[in-house]
Amino acid sequence: MSAVLRELRDLMPLRPLTLVEAIVRAELQGSRLLELCDVTTPPVPETIITTLPKLRVDRLSPIPVSGSTHWARGRWVIVLNGAEPPVRQRFSLAHEFKHVIDHPFVHFLYPDQLGMSARDRREQMADYFAACLLMPRAWVKRLYCDQSVQNLSSLARHFGVSKMAMNIRLLQLGLVEPPQRCDRSEYHREGGDSIVRTTASLISSLETGAAA
Repeated sequence: MSAVLRELRDLMPLRPLTLVEAIVRAELQGSRLLELCDVTTPPVPETIITTLPKLRVDRLSPIPVSGSTHWARGRWVIVLNGAEPPVRQRFSLAHEFKHVIDHPFVHFLYPDQLGMSARDRREQMADYFAACLLMPRAWVKRLYCDQSVQNLSSLARHFGVSKMAMNIRLLQLGLVEPPQRCDRSEYHREGGDSIVRTTASLISSLETGAAA
């Protein structure tokens, strides 16, 4: 097992996690991966995942999902839908890597909670990890607040993500208001469920240490 993967797994308490705890740990893991790979500016390169030992990334099409992960012949294999846009594949890669990180503990980390099944919670945290990794909180706020880069298309290009994923991240960070109407299917594909259940007030409380 790579030292990088070991360090990321060591950040997870070996017990069931509440929603707040799962959010905190996912963000810590995203930040730690960037630190270990010495990545300090966007867009985050895929190589921080694709060059890890005992891990292979394949792009296939057509396949009925955005991505999948399995262990085969002594290594992890992440399969991405090669027919989807590159920005979507980047998000799917980060999402699937979170499943690799969580694998040894997945059966007890995310119990059914608050009306969500264990499976839905796993997917929610994989989406949230992907958002934290590709659009780190400090980077987004520096651009949006300090440098006044607030055009959604410009931000999305800067971080190498879709406009939907970028908008959801802005929602998570409390920088924009929730939409009144949206394409629910697209919202779900880009990790929208995590912002539905994770409010900006909760994210703000994490920043102040209230939920640490």
